[in-house]
Amino acid sequence: MAGGSFSKKPNEPESPRDYDGHGTHTASTAAGVPVANASLLGYASGVARGMATHARVATYKVCWKTGCFGSDILAGIDRAIQDGVDVLSMSLGGGSAPYYRDTIAVGAFAAMEKGIVVSCSAGNSGPTKASLANVAPWILTVGAGTLDRDFPAYVFLGNKKKATGVSLYSGNGMGNKPVSLVYNKGSNGSSSSNLCLPGSLQPELVRGKVVICDRGINARVEKGAVVRDAGGVGMILANTAASGEELVADSHLLPAVAIGRKMGDIVREYAKTVPNPTALLTFGGTVLNVRPSPVVAAFSSRGPNMVTPQILKPDVIGPGVNILAAWTEASGPTELEKDTRRTKFNIMSGTSMSCPHLSGVAALLKAAHPDWSPSAIKSALMTTAYVVDNTKSPLHDAADGRLSTPWAHGSGHVNPQKAISPGLVYDASTEDYVAFLCSLGYTIEHVQAIVKRPNITCTRKFNTPGELNYPSFSVLFGDQRVVRYTRELTNVGPARSLYNVTADGPSTVGISVRPKRLLFRTVGEKKRYTVTFVAKNGDQKMGGAAFGSIVWGNAQHQVRSPVAFSWTQLMS
Repeated sequence: MAGGSFSKKPNEPESPRDYDGHGTHTASTAAGVPVANASLLGYASGVARGMATHARVATYKVCWKTGCFGSDILAGIDRAIQDGVDVLSMSLGGGSAPYYRDTIAVGAFAAMEKGIVVSCSAGNSGPTKASLANVAPWILTVGAGTLDRDFPAYVFLGNKKKATGVSLYSGNGMGNKPVSLVYNKGSNGSSSSNLCLPGSLQPELVRGKVVICDRGINARVEKGAVVRDAGGVGMILANTAASGEELVADSHLLPAVAIGRKMGDIVREYAKTVPNPTALLTFGGTVLNVRPSPVVAAFSSRGPNMVTPQILKPDVIGPGVNILAAWTEASGPTELEKDTRRTKFNIMSGTSMSCPHLSGVAALLKAAHPDWSPSAIKSALMTTAYVVDNTKSPLHDAADGRLSTPWAHGSGHVNPQKAISPGLVYDASTEDYVAFLCSLGYTIEHVQAIVKRPNITCTRKFNTPGELNYPSFSVLFGDQRVVRYTRELTNVGPARSLYNVTADGPSTVGISVRPKRLLFRTVGEKKRYTVTFVAKNGDQKMGGAAFGSIVWGNAQHQVRSPVAFSWTQLMS
């Protein structure tokens, strides 16, 4: 048992205190008060603050060293509902499963029914397709993007080549004299020395040298500890194809620089082919106004949604790379046992970091609009999100440097200022979610396992799960060429608001919207529209996908929905 109640000496104190750091970091991101002169050992210094600085925070400990058990997660959600929270932020999740077997989905349904916004991490399994967690439509599923801040570090090779990477190393550095460079010099032919796994480096081969370690298998900071323990004086952490050009900064225990795959290949080749390779590592501190940003993080989990392909996920992205927030002093910034440093703040990356940004913004929306349902708040966050970066270009993907798609960024990057006044929202009631569940082919018992009502009969159900009044669209052209959806918009802007629609999609799909304009005479008025998608002949892209958008707009508001098109039933 994780709590350790069966042993006389529990290996972990049975206390809600945070010995790990993750919970402190996420809670302070959502609602921490402003703190001046915050930094991680000098990096990212300035005023640190959470999103909803006046919100009150209740934290529930559901994770232990052994993991997060479903029973603990549900007990935590139950308690939060009982305590009357307005927003539940959950930076945790496993893989995906049918909703009746998904603990977080079941707990989140009960919270949504009570008017609580539930915001969850999308997962850190990108850039692999279909790698999402927490895809239930009553959950806000949050992916991760970068900030316009960086922590550059440099590798100077003996052949005068220079590689730019990132690092949060804060010690004395290496001085300015290049030292010998080694790669993949294993003990007794061990093949794991290129990865710098524990015990793989021979001290006599690496002592006093900079070691190149390939990324993968073990923790990035552990590789540095392995190099240090073998007598190495520095590490170049080089990406392989799996992580591409994605760079994550770490507070390494020795001078270390993380570099992308392309530069990694050049450095590896240099170390393998030149008789006496050398390297010098230097550190550039904190740099602001980085362009382009945001960029979708390579690790951010991707669609399509394999549980319900008719619901587009993730919903939105927020800041999730190199985020500074509060930290426990029970653990060093690398979380390694060997790390004896203590700091009140730490810089971390993951969808665990982007989720509380959205949770905090949801709390601000709830304070501004106490009568809005969780679905309305979610809609406001989604339809106002932006899809261009600070260079006015469409969002890019860190994994391959190409344009990103809604399977990576959902509706786009959260825009808190605009979300306060979205103009129109796509609302959905508990009854709508029940009709959605009833359209999934589940048994009544399975639906009841989620909805917790004995009298559920599924007399009202959608013809297809895509009929849910969702703020985005996912269109599957399986064996049919025409897909038609009706959506309902609620006016939360001024009375007498007129909106016109613009639809945009690939040349292979015809899109028609009826009516083309909507006039809302009163506040709170609801209006419906129908959109018809037609797959044009001859284009049966096998496994292909394409994307578009539907925007209801006027001078004051642009209410944008992304659309994903798939041509074959996605195989699970």
